[in-house]
Amino acid sequence: MEKGIFSGLKVLDCASFIAAPAAATVLSDFGADVIKIEPPGAGDPYRNLPNLPGYPTGEHNFAWLLEARNKKSIALDLAKPEAQAVLYRLVEEADVFITNMPPPVRAKLGITHDHLAHLNDRLIYASFTGYGEKGEEANKPGFDSNAYWARSGLMDLVRADTDTTPARSVAGMGDHPCAMAFYGAIVTALYQREKTGKGSHVASNLMANGVWAASVLAQAKLCGAKFGERRPRERALNAVANHYQCKDGRWLILSLLSEEKQFPALAKCLGREDLISDPRFATKADRQARSVELVQIFDETFATRDLAEWRKILDGNGLVFGVVAILDDIPNDKQMLDNEVLVPFENDTMLTISSPIWIDGTKKVRPRKPPGVGEHSDEILREAGYDEAAIKQLKSSGAVG
Repeated sequence: MEKGIFSGLKVLDCASFIAAPAAATVLSDFGADVIKIEPPGAGDPYRNLPNLPGYPTGEHNFAWLLEARNKKSIALDLAKPEAQAVLYRLVEEADVFITNMPPPVRAKLGITHDHLAHLNDRLIYASFTGYGEKGEEANKPGFDSNAYWARSGLMDLVRADTDTTPARSVAGMGDHPCAMAFYGAIVTALYQREKTGKGSHVASNLMANGVWAASVLAQAKLCGAKFGERRPRERALNAVANHYQCKDGRWLILSLLSEEKQFPALAKCLGREDLISDPRFATKADRQARSVELVQIFDETFATRDLAEWRKILDGNGLVFGVVAILDDIPNDKQMLDNEVLVPFENDTMLTISSPIWIDGTKKVRPRKPPGVGEHSDEILREAGYDEAAIKQLKSSGAVG
């Protein structure tokens, strides 16, 4: 089995919902030994996500499969001093400790940076929050739907116009990009440790990542730029950077930024060569001035063929466009399969989503199914130096599940 470039790296995942443990998952994809710390009994509350109203139903816990693959589980009741003592022993040999518990909870459970750093001066303590570690909202809980999507302005910005209802995010939509930023912070700290020999405290939060994702428009506002009217799709200012519905109800989106060069090719593909010589659309300025007319023409044209037909027609002509995919497309997306965006679990044909990083000369570990609550408690305790009598005592006290 491929060991991965992080083979030997010990990571303690003391987090839930979703960005922080997802960052640990990325580390595990490259071979890190990740121990999931969760409460005895039901375990990490995130295990219950698929049971909430509105989520898909099925025989597999899809949320846990994605976020907890490759990990081992130890069940610790960190409210008990005996369990805290176990954690501290694990910290002594760990490289990375990950948590997204709010600061007051960290203090109550004895897992703040101050509690742990003196146990291991090489430890990377990685904390993730909703709104940052400082200020009046530092202790405020948040999910990506509110701290990332809503707070950043993204929820408002994706509305077609000011009269449209704000759009809800989907589960994990902000958390997973945040996980990559958090992973980057951890790896940067590991690099710093290679240079200095010392660990450090790294942090990220949902709010900061949301504004980073709002990017160009957020920066425009910071520069005092003047914003124009927000127009619905049918009145888009640029017809060749717009989305269109096909005959079968599916959609595609055009992104022709080299418009002067690409417009004639698009017109030919659409069977509308007449548009090339049409004086209404002779120049880029003309097309933008009459964008509503051009959108209507494209609407009528794209409605004559199914999406699959348009893909064949548009491909290979230097035109930048994309399919507005639906979830049904993903399991059989050949490009995703060819590029190992989708990979099978070890000893199984079921697919999962690989972390979006590849490094020449190394392979990621084959994803392993996630653990049950406390599945590896005994194994982890033995490796930490506990004998059978001590393990039995920890279990009987309820400190370990």
